[in-house]
Amino acid sequence: MLGSGGVPSFGLPFHPQRVRIRAAVFALPLAAMAFGACRRSGQYAEAAQGLPAVPALGAMPARPEPASSPHASGGRPAAADAGENLPSGFRFAVIGDYGVASIGEQRVAALVKAFKPEVVITLGDNNYPVGGADTIDANIGQFYAAFIGAYHGRFGPGASENRFFPALGNHDWYTKGAKPYLDYFSLPGNERYYTFSRGPVDFFALDSASNEPDGNDARSKQARWFKAAAAQAKGAWQIAYMHHPPHSSGPHGSSPEAASPYAEAGVDLVLAGHDHVYERAVVDGLTFLVNGLGGAPVYTFERPAAGSQFRYQAQHGAQLCVATADELRLTFVNVDGAHIDEVILHHGR
Repeated sequence: MLGSGGVPSFGLPFHPQRVRIRAAVFALPLAAMAFGACRRSGQYAEAAQGLPAVPALGAMPARPEPASSPHASGGRPAAADAGENLPSGFRFAVIGDYGVASIGEQRVAALVKAFKPEVVITLGDNNYPVGGADTIDANIGQFYAAFIGAYHGRFGPGASENRFFPALGNHDWYTKGAKPYLDYFSLPGNERYYTFSRGPVDFFALDSASNEPDGNDARSKQARWFKAAAAQAKGAWQIAYMHHPPHSSGPHGSSPEAASPYAEAGVDLVLAGHDHVYERAVVDGLTFLVNGLGGAPVYTFERPAAGSQFRYQAQHGAQLCVATADELRLTFVNVDGAHIDEVILHHGR
């Protein structure tokens, strides 16, 4: 079954030298979300300023799955199913474009908690609509406080050690200097871009926004820092993540300024958001994933970008990632508990 541009809508098995990809476990029709898909940013029916905060997750009743859901089980939440039979290894979750205090974000957060990750990374746009101090705790803390170190919000005690590592997005910069974001989190380095290591993975959180004082292209001060930091990485896997996607078939499209020579720096995988879709692309043997389905209104696809192998935007969701010294496995799971796409990387195979 072919999707737009002749790319199979169920995903395409692809076998370059260093990556083995298993296509979608099953497919869902590309459908708009209940609160309306939007084609461009700025159309946030649920996420407009003045939206009351969704009650804290711990105070909300379990939401029954519809009978048509393949993971429905007598009202059992799909997130509970996602937490069963978890693979061994270092587990982390990936979310993007999530900070809207919507029902979609609530369901994604429940899914993420069911993953039982050691770390959560975000792909930007943490705090819609304008990155304000008045919305940041409702948009982030009420869903993810348990992962945030040095947490000073109103949704619980936070984490004893930080386990939440966001990347800046354009919406986070709409308030001058991204000050609410920088005040809210305690992150490594200058906090706008930084590196940290957990388990067998070295992570590089980059600031792809044009507001970045140290620049956001391949000739910038940030790029020189990244090249030097990547050269010192000693983990089995190196992952670069940011907001603007180097390769995307969404309405924002590909961001040339984000297209650094990642493979030359030893990076194994590049993650981004910005377009509110999920997409897998392989360019020059390197895997690029877009994941902007963390809770904000969903976008539609436009013309397939070069290297696009799989595209999905029917439901919100998150990625469950498991890393060992030999394998890196990333599974996109939607809020109904369906495994939509899986990427498996092996070294030297």
